[in-house]
Amino acid sequence: MGTSNLYKLRLSQVERAIEPFNTVKGASVPPGGWLRSIREALGRSLRAQAEIAGVAPVTVNKSERSEVEDRISLAQLRKLAAALDCELVYGLVPRKPLREMIEERADLLAKREILGVAHSMSLEDQRPSDAFIERQIEERRKELLDGSWARLWQ
Repeated sequence: MGTSNLYKLRLSQVERAIEPFNTVKGASVPPGGWLRSIREALGRSLRAQAEIAGVAPVTVNKSERSEVEDRISLAQLRKLAAALDCELVYGLVPRKPLREMIEERADLLAKREILGVAHSMSLEDQRPSDAFIERQIEERRKELLDGSWARLWQ
């Protein structure tokens, strides 16, 4: 299997893994954070939750604040979620499709490369036609997408 096919296979696998997360993209966290919101919805005090989690009440309180401030570790959040009989669901959701990001990057690099050459040629009064330049950009874009995608980001 060629390098390009491996990239495409990996891209498809990641796209499938991301798909379920797209439905929660942009969802907001409850004002007091998930830990506190769920604990309070269950009617549990800090003391009761701390006992269930096997930690001190001050730890639950600090962790709830840390979650709101985006300072809690995933390990701590996972542990306290389990004590609430919840599962921590973690994922990164791209703002736009990964495939689109890759294609845009290849297009940008191809244009930069080909238009740079065309500019140099125009300085020598040898500028090729716009149609020729567009074909060259498309060919270079395809070469970039068929090669190592790592080169797109160097």
